Amino acid sequence: MKSTRIIEICANSAQSCVEAEAGGARRVELCAGIPEGGTTPSYGEIRAAQDLTSSIDINVIIRPRSGDFLYTPAEVRSMLYDIEMCKQLKVHGVVFGCLTKEGDIDVALMRKLIDAARPLSVTCHRAFDVCRDPFEALEQLIELGCDRILTSGQQSDAVKGMPLLAELVKRAGDRIIIMPGCGVRENNIARIEAGTGAKEFHTSARSIVYSKMVYRNENVPMGSSVVSSEFETVETAREKVARYL
Repeated sequence: MKSTRIIEICANSAQSCVEAEAGGARRVELCAGIPEGGTTPSYGEIRAAQDLTSSIDINVIIRPRSGDFLYTPAEVRSMLYDIEMCKQLKVHGVVFGCLTKEGDIDVALMRKLIDAARPLSVTCHRAFDVCRDPFEALEQLIELGCDRILTSGQQSDAVKGMPLLAELVKRAGDRIIIMPGCGVRENNIARIEAGTGAKEFHTSARSIVYSKMVYRNENVPMGSSVVSSEFETVETAREKVARYL
């Protein structure tokens, strides 16, 4: 029997979107800056993803920087411009989340961004996982009209977060989609599905892609020293995506 799971791929490039579509994913969350937890991709990356795919829904993360989810007026302006760009490009949806300094959903700012985004689909990302009261936040996001919440159940991964995820799914009913993400793997997705009742899942399904460079100067890093090699990247792999379905 064909799986009824909906798989959303956290795609770090246009090519990862191609791989996600080929593997059977329903949707991607297109991000730059994956080591930073995901930041807004460029206009070119979004356009390329659209040009190179035909049937997959593309949601774009709207996150101007890494770190917390308490945004300055300048950052909010940047987010609004990025939302405007996404609307002009007619992507399927946008993904964002904003908190107050007290750790609550910033209802006023979320409403401003959601109003700016419509008619695009809106997902609240894992800002939800660091909010003070997940049940209050759930009701606020439903009232705001969000379509889904991406969450690990306020734990380091979705397996550890299963108790809260199950309760969120129960309380949400058909009012909003609860989408487990973070640590969702082909070897645990069935367990998470059975233990939470969730129907949509967020994962990356990436593999290492090795550089084809022949000449290599490995003494000059281009970025963080955390990166193991300048000659390795990661990319979604279609065969991995297919194993989630």
